Amino acid sequence: MTKVGTLSSLFFSPPTGRQASKELHLDGNGIINDKHYDKDRDRSVLLTSLDSYLLVKSHGIETEYGVLGENLLMDYNPYRLPVGSRLKIGAVILEISQPCTLCKSLSNIDSRVPKLLKKDRGVFAKVIEAGTIAEGDEIYLID
Repeated sequence: MTKVGTLSSLFFSPPTGRQASKELHLDGNGIINDKHYDKDRDRSVLLTSLDSYLLVKSHGIETEYGVLGENLLMDYNPYRLPVGSRLKIGAVILEISQPCTLCKSLSNIDSRVPKLLKKDRGVFAKVIEAGTIAEGDEIYLID
């Protein structure tokens, strides 16, 4: 395993609306208590890099963390990892399952955001090993 970064922020979407969290509990169906839990295993967790926010900011667009819809915001950019790559974060092992597709809601931030983040919004992962992750946990790429 190779240390590649650290978790900056965590978010989930309970039925009452999107929330930041200091820790998340995950199992094979995704993030427990998230509105997307047990919907699509391959799209269970959205990983986004701080690089996406820096890219948007470099074009004069100010945003708050979490508005890109991510569950895990990290100082590591996993976007170019091949499908099947695995990351260990806390007790959890995630497997990259697919690139994130853009959604119309990104236009609500600014009309330029979808084009800017066409290949830089994030990647989806599925949970391979359940557990808890916390803000500040180190991220390891499993070789």
